Amino acid sequence: MLDDTRLLAACAERDMGTLFRLLNHRGVSTRRLASAVDITQGRLYDYMNGKSRVEKLVLFEQIADGLHIPGHLLGLARRQWEAAASEPQPQHIHVQPEGGDVDAMNAFRAADRETGGGRLYQAVVQHLSIHVAPRLVAPDGGPVVFAAAASLTEMAGWMAHDSGHDTLAKRHFTRALLLARASGDLPLAAHVAASNSHLALQAGDATHAVHWAQSGLVLAGRGPRIPALAARLHTMHARALAAASQNSSADRALEHAHGALATQADDEHPWLSPFDEASLASESALVLRDLGQHERALSHAENAVRLREERRTRSLALSRITLARMHIRRRHLDAAIHVGNDLLSTNLTLGSVRVVRQLDFLRHLFDPHRAHPSVRQYLERFDEARRARMLLLADIIPPGGGMPT
Repeated sequence: MLDDTRLLAACAERDMGTLFRLLNHRGVSTRRLASAVDITQGRLYDYMNGKSRVEKLVLFEQIADGLHIPGHLLGLARRQWEAAASEPQPQHIHVQPEGGDVDAMNAFRAADRETGGGRLYQAVVQHLSIHVAPRLVAPDGGPVVFAAAASLTEMAGWMAHDSGHDTLAKRHFTRALLLARASGDLPLAAHVAASNSHLALQAGDATHAVHWAQSGLVLAGRGPRIPALAARLHTMHARALAAASQNSSADRALEHAHGALATQADDEHPWLSPFDEASLASESALVLRDLGQHERALSHAENAVRLREERRTRSLALSRITLARMHIRRRHLDAAIHVGNDLLSTNLTLGSVRVVRQLDFLRHLFDPHRAHPSVRQYLERFDEARRARMLLLADIIPPGGGMPT
């Protein structure tokens, strides 16, 4: 159950009543639970019913040792049995991908970065259906095919998200996680958990975003050291904690992200999306913005734009939107317009509903300042560019849809 986000959440919150209920629902009797942690069944019932809470350190230690819960999940020191490795741990299976699968994934990924996911989604789903799915049940399938299916299914989820279909994206991410686990590829499973964390955060569900990031960190910790993956997971953890107003914890998680990206890798991983300095700068700006550290946030936002290469059209557009929003919040309107002018040159056919919605929200922030001639002139150019964009994207923009937060 160490992959169960509900259990991870209960441990993080030191909510032992919920922990006991989860184990009981999975078939562990109350007698066995009470015996394992050396308490009476009556006391166990009190915890499970919410009549009392575990508060004493010694009891947390008894629970960790009795149920073999790693100490760090309960805020404890590493337990002796962890060092002894008395329990068999899931092993990471390193699968060598087939060249055709990696080539297809890299081709889709490169096109997605420049043109957005809106017009690529069907192509990825078709590739999965025709070239990958039949091999899952073939006698010579094995882990490599499940890993390929997981990676491409996760990519389809991101393209659905980029197209404004988050319910569909969630279904793809759920399937991708099952496929990644079936492949035995722990870093890939952790990578999908990070995607689930992002999606939960976009839905305004900071609690589940925290849980998914924690789950991913546990999975990543069991596999080879991959700095970009660890940095991405710590960053998502920081963003979720900041959204949940857990400021000091968010700060620490962001520090871990920066530290992780600077470490050496044990292994390369062909299926994971890159997470580089520009990615970290972009995400750091959002974390620090939510923490109210506006000077640091602005510095990271500027770095994100500076570091991101032009061919990464969508990422660069999103980074520029973040930077423009920060300038507007600080009432630096000339600086915001300067960044905004760069945004108007963004490829009008970029098939990203996410970018369109973020641009609309940026216009919403400019609007109260339209009494300024320069802002009014910019909004006129913006509206003209938007009309052209909507005509070109009419086939992929879903009806309705609110502004991002």
